[in-house]
Amino acid sequence: MASTKFWRATFERMIRTFAQALIAALGLDSAGLVDAPWGDALSMAGGAAVLALLTAVATSGAGGDGPGVTEAVRH
Repeated sequence: MASTKFWRATFERMIRTFAQALIAALGLDSAGLVDAPWGDALSMAGGAAVLALLTAVATSGAGGDGPGVTEAVRH
């Protein structure tokens, strides 16, 4: 968890999670399944990114040197 590579991989995961959650919320809104205006969608995506960060920190000592339990950061 103390390496720069860990934090780069974690930041990348947070960005991917944010984008996926935002696209999902806005996609469900456009399909009429969920009423999620931009503000709510951004809030939900931000929460998902924070959860990705917390997951990476919580699992940092459980496996490889990556942000996930089974991940290893390329050197």
